Amino acid sequence: MSCCQRFLVSGQVQGVFFRASTQDAAKNLGLTGWVRNLSDGRVEVVACGEKAALKRLEQWLWQGPRHARVENVTVQESATEPHAGFSVRG
Repeated sequence: MSCCQRFLVSGQVQGVFFRASTQDAAKNLGLTGWVRNLSDGRVEVVACGEKAALKRLEQWLWQGPRHARVENVTVQESATEPHAGFSVRG
């Protein structure tokens, strides 16, 4: 069953290729959605797909790319409609 989730990732997650790496991870997991930087220093991710793939993305978000230092990941169910592909937003 497909669903959508919103993730908020905090820590040192901007300026470390977090968005591009998240895009790659999500595509590899067969997820759709988007990722963007927030003005408060966090990264927001909205991803849609199978629950098992979303759980694996959440696990990946706790690690992030090599130079990231993730302090927290919050997860919420999202009423967002599924997207075509997975994009990086401003």
